[in-house]
Amino acid sequence: MTQRTATAINSINDIDSSDWNQCANPEQMEYNPFLDHRFIKALEDSGSANSNTGWQPFHTIMRDKGRVVGVVPAYLKSHSQGEYVFDGAWADAWYRAGGEYYPKLQISIPFTPATGRRLLVATPLDNTQSIQEVEAQLLSATLQIAQKIQVSSLHITFMPKNQWENAGKLGLLKRVDTQFHWTNANYDSFEDFLRALSSKKRKNIRRERRGALENNIEIEWITGSDLTESHWDAFYQFYVDTGNRKWGTPYLTRAFFSMLSETMPDETLLIMCKREGKYIAGAINFIGSNTLFGRNWGCIEDHRFLHFETCYYQAIDFAIQHGINRVEAGAQGGHKIARGYMPQQTYSAHWIRNSEFRDAIKNYLNSEESFVQQDIDWIEKHTPFRKDLDLTNYHKKLD
Repeated sequence: MTQRTATAINSINDIDSSDWNQCANPEQMEYNPFLDHRFIKALEDSGSANSNTGWQPFHTIMRDKGRVVGVVPAYLKSHSQGEYVFDGAWADAWYRAGGEYYPKLQISIPFTPATGRRLLVATPLDNTQSIQEVEAQLLSATLQIAQKIQVSSLHITFMPKNQWENAGKLGLLKRVDTQFHWTNANYDSFEDFLRALSSKKRKNIRRERRGALENNIEIEWITGSDLTESHWDAFYQFYVDTGNRKWGTPYLTRAFFSMLSETMPDETLLIMCKREGKYIAGAINFIGSNTLFGRNWGCIEDHRFLHFETCYYQAIDFAIQHGINRVEAGAQGGHKIARGYMPQQTYSAHWIRNSEFRDAIKNYLNSEESFVQQDIDWIEKHTPFRKDLDLTNYHKKLD
């Protein structure tokens, strides 16, 4: 077997962007903007994700004869904020038992509840090993690092199902949760999508879309070179307002958005709402090769249905017009079901240093998974779509 070495780095700037990206987004795989060196660099260089905010970069880099063959985006965490897979109760229980839960090692993209590969392997491989085998080596190396620095635990969140299953084979605890995603069944237009819904849901969405714009509100799609600092000034005001109301302190700095505009304009979409010549609300999205990822929303004026229009319906409309297969509209949100977003399991894996604590969490996760599956089963029996419609064969307009 080829001898590989693994080390940890304390900044994304400690690895060349081409070395990182050949692992994060190989040409033959679906492009994920959150794994891009430019996105992570913007998070770290802007001061959004660093030791001061409780996100100390601690990325694993695996080399084979000097060549980078694998990377893992990881952070030493001093809290459990900005992760969207909630383990605060675990931390409290461990603290009450006299232990220290923090620091922990978090394998994820900060503040980003979007599924993506977490064990990133450069392809094509130059030997007879499979990608799965190299991913296992990469995870084992990261676990060794976690043991060496004596963290309480290691957590891999929003990982793809195949990596989740393989992590379970290596002894990590497996956890599931639910998000709501919209799938493009080869629709020709938004109206074409509406015809796939039940009559009641179709009428309700049309009513909401009319109501959202009834106060002379106009909506713009802004991406690429059309993005300006004025747009970001307005959007950041919305973002801060939402952050202050929901979780106290906004995670992302103003500089982060300027860096995105400079380095990733074509992968960034702002959906902005204007009334009487002034921007009053907006949502930021990121464009992958097959997925539109909805992230942050905010407003400075409250208008009925405007959130649904901006975050859900406009995203669907953009996806249809640009031939994008899927819209992921972020974490939680059962209200998305009535708007055509269906449940999708999300996956995380967890290594716990203390064996007794590990067994207690394992029992909890077994019960949790059963409840998650029950919810999904119920939703799938009560979808907003027409009962006579087979979406797998929906490739033409319906009369």
